[in-house]
Amino acid sequence: MRTGTAVEPVPPKKKGFAFSLDSRLLALTGVLVILCVVGSVTRPDQFFTEGNISTILRLAAAIGVVSVGMTFVIIAGGIDLSVGSIVALSSVWLTTLATQSYGPWVMILCGLLVGLGCGLVNGILVSYGKIVPFIATLAMYVSARGLAERISGRRTQVVAEAGFLDFFRGDLLGIPVLIWMFALVFAVGWVVLNRTTFGRRTYAVGGNAEASRLAGINVKRHTALVYGVAGLCCGIAALMVVARTTAGASTNGMLYELDAIAAVVIGGTLLTGGRGSLIGTLIGVLIFTVLSNIFTLNNLDTDIQNIAKGVIIVLAALLQFRSVKKTKTST
Repeated sequence: MRTGTAVEPVPPKKKGFAFSLDSRLLALTGVLVILCVVGSVTRPDQFFTEGNISTILRLAAAIGVVSVGMTFVIIAGGIDLSVGSIVALSSVWLTTLATQSYGPWVMILCGLLVGLGCGLVNGILVSYGKIVPFIATLAMYVSARGLAERISGRRTQVVAEAGFLDFFRGDLLGIPVLIWMFALVFAVGWVVLNRTTFGRRTYAVGGNAEASRLAGINVKRHTALVYGVAGLCCGIAALMVVARTTAGASTNGMLYELDAIAAVVIGGTLLTGGRGSLIGTLIGVLIFTVLSNIFTLNNLDTDIQNIAKGVIIVLAALLQFRSVKKTKTST
């Protein structure tokens, strides 16, 4: 007879993986430094200016917040293809004339609730409905984008609420509010993932869902909550996109799902779940944003930029495969 309370599984600390992960972060940092050097050499008069650095960080903010939520989902063993559509739906819903008539706080609350609600629907379909994450989030991808088009009538909805724009487009201590929001979301996400029971359970569920269930973790509920976190991040990102563009549109968040997944994978998070790092995700986001900025400053074609992104993704996937293979061999 078994007595006592169940003990939650804790992700094992493997020296081989820790070394490969540290090496990956160092390599990613090196890639980022090289890109910055290339930018400073090709456009020495523009790249390292205060205005351009602020532009890079503001552009990285929204996709960075989405990538934080995606990191939680992938570590938990899932995938979310609907994040871009949820951003679009949240941005459209919070910028309708009816919503704006209630003031900025209702707009903010609406955007957050729509994102959270869509994320929870994804989580319920995956965990309780037992639908494969790819299919469940693909359905949300299509339906959320369609609903956004329906609500907006495929028109761009301009923000008329001055209080909303004044706050989100303002500065705090000389730094744009959008950058502060990104930093805050990242900091909270890091603490939750690395210093709380919720984070330990996320790693455990992604590593071995059945063992986690036997250890006493409510895997279904936790999976639903993880997708809810991703949806909430999409709602926050929608606020940032609307603030930056001063409008809500059904085209907002286009291809965010691909950029977020790419940033997470480049950052070292395993697509099979159980292992990952928000620090790596952050570096991945910055690599893509700096790369796009360099191409923009040098007036280079977007097709070459997409080819470069593809090469980076393939190299990151190969590096991830080798790291996992070395880990299995060492154990």
